[in-house]
Amino acid sequence: MSLGTKLKEVRKKSGLSQEQLTEKLCVSKQAVTKWESDRGLPDVENLKAIASLFDVSVDYLIADGTTLIGKNIKESIDLSAYEKSGKARSVKDAAVRAKFSAADIIYPLIRKKKLSLMENIIDIVVQPGTLHLADSLASASTAWYLVEEKDRQLLVSISNEFIESRELVAKFTGKKMVIDNQVFSKVTYTL
Repeated sequence: MSLGTKLKEVRKKSGLSQEQLTEKLCVSKQAVTKWESDRGLPDVENLKAIASLFDVSVDYLIADGTTLIGKNIKESIDLSAYEKSGKARSVKDAAVRAKFSAADIIYPLIRKKKLSLMENIIDIVVQPGTLHLADSLASASTAWYLVEEKDRQLLVSISNEFIESRELVAKFTGKKMVIDNQVFSKVTYTL
């Protein structure tokens, strides 16, 4: 989600028109129109003012993709307490199923880093796929899941020591979604 889309979304949620926003920020209507249509970016002071006005972080406004909200809930986990059974194809599947037993559905996810333009150029020069392979090897011990509970979705990661969960801002509706410079894809089975 772009900065312009996020700005427009938080402005509308707050019930402000573009004119009202221009008055609060002491900028021209053309500036707000330009920002919301992604034809320009606010300067640092205006970014801080926008974040403060709408009670969001500057990181939320400028981050590529969909960001996460809510507290990061991180707990220790003992994977030896779980066994593969039923739909669980791994001990981590069994652990997430047990932890979120009230979930409507749990999708195992595949995570891949979304490369920046410069990283793509380096990847092509070095050897296509090298940076993705290095990223995959570095995070091989972590499993990712999309947990749907009633009207909310959680992004859950399980390593050999911890289970972490955060609530998503935007709904993960398709097969793929970009979240904070990472591409998550649903696998073919559910838990």
